[in-house]
Amino acid sequence: MQKNFEDKLIDKTLFIKGVALEYRALSFLLLSICIMVADSRFMYLQHVRFGLGYAATPVYWFADIPTRVSFWIDDVFVSRTDLLEENNRLREDLLIAQRELQLLESLASENSRLLDLREATQVISGEVLPAEIINVFPDSYSKRVLINKGFADGVFVGQALLDSRGLMGQVDEVLPFTAWVLLITDSNHVTPVEVNRNGERALARGSRSTSTELELEFVTQTQDMKAGDMLVSSGMGQVYPKNYPVARITFISKDPGQDFARVIAEPLAQLASTRHVMLVFASDATVVPELELDPVLEESQGEEVSGSTEDQLSQLSLRPASQ
Repeated sequence: MQKNFEDKLIDKTLFIKGVALEYRALSFLLLSICIMVADSRFMYLQHVRFGLGYAATPVYWFADIPTRVSFWIDDVFVSRTDLLEENNRLREDLLIAQRELQLLESLASENSRLLDLREATQVISGEVLPAEIINVFPDSYSKRVLINKGFADGVFVGQALLDSRGLMGQVDEVLPFTAWVLLITDSNHVTPVEVNRNGERALARGSRSTSTELELEFVTQTQDMKAGDMLVSSGMGQVYPKNYPVARITFISKDPGQDFARVIAEPLAQLASTRHVMLVFASDATVVPELELDPVLEESQGEEVSGSTEDQLSQLSLRPASQ
């Protein structure tokens, strides 16, 4: 009897404790909700959260140790094969990047040359035709280039060819869609020129000793020429229009025992590297003053010219013989 009473008492006590725990849990839940609502609206616990986060930093650090250790092990024990594969892949990526960079540099350089050519066409009176050099004559003794314009484009024999810096040569053979151009550095080519500074005239022929220079023929010892003078086309013989930049004098040697001085000039045009060129159509076209590279003296140019030079100009056939 007493045992049954004790069992009932224990069951009742457990029931009361269970109910009390449920009330406590519900109370804590309601309290938590109230705190969260109050914190979200009034930020009462911001400093508390900051302090707890600061205190929990070491816990986060220790918890991340296994991950960092695993990464370190992977880095230390990576195989030699993996390293070689990665190295080869990086080399390939580098080559591709270098190729793209070279292509961009090439495009930028070509764009710059085209802009120079466009500026040159704006200061030349007369109609011009843009062209492109597509081949070079294989004979080292003949300085000729092939351009991608021909009879169908109106190109004619004797037509002047220029780049953005100066005179290159003249057309000496016209084909249906292409044309051969004889460069001014060819030893068979003669260009009537004059000194931009004072109007002294001479004949510039391709040097027989070098392939990149011009020699001035029939220059007397008394003619006023000096290193640094710019030579422009004189228009004599109606070979080239007047005032096209041709070359710059680099060397002068005057021997009293010789009838003529030795004068060497370097072409202004980029004969060995230029690709984009232009053909001039107007036979009487001239270059406007902006293209002249040297300032012209204001004093009037002397009309007395060396008799030897004038005689040679009148006697020589200035158009080169066809190759």
